Amino acid sequence: MSEARKVPVGVSARHIHLTKEHIAILFGEGAELTVLKPLSQPGQFAANETVAVYGPKGSFSKVRILGPARKATQLEVSRTDAFQLGLNPPVRESGQIDGTPGIRIVGPAGEVTVDRGVIVAARHIHFHTSDAERWGIRDKQLLKVRVGGERGLVFENVIARVSDQFALDMHIDTDEGNAAGVRTGDEGEIVA
Repeated sequence: MSEARKVPVGVSARHIHLTKEHIAILFGEGAELTVLKPLSQPGQFAANETVAVYGPKGSFSKVRILGPARKATQLEVSRTDAFQLGLNPPVRESGQIDGTPGIRIVGPAGEVTVDRGVIVAARHIHFHTSDAERWGIRDKQLLKVRVGGERGLVFENVIARVSDQFALDMHIDTDEGNAAGVRTGDEGEIVA
């Protein structure tokens, strides 16, 4: 019998990644993000700092910034969040922002409007290369992951992201977590 391929699940609420340039505009020249708490991926963190975002029909105040700074500003929302903003962003892997809608971002020192960068994040699992090798999983492979419980289900089209910089963790958004009755820290099992 083969080893059960269990993965911890992280439910990701709406959040934003910012460039250094946008951090300076929003928080003032020389501003640096400060760590509220570390995240599951090495070197990444939830920042103390937040921003407001404004779409065509609605807004959210206090959207958490995740650090460190990125090469491109990107807002990750659930489908429900997107409806409230009045946007129809595509489901994409992080960093794939071509052809996505933009958003107005307001911080304590200024504001910026980006013409792209809003996505519904594709569900994915971060694998350290050693975990992927042990389980025979390739980068970008599409997986099926079963979660149990009262509203258990199988998530399909879960993208494997493999790197020696990653720690094993599956990421889904709040809509997906609510649909399955899953919370951060629960486990899923890769079934295909």
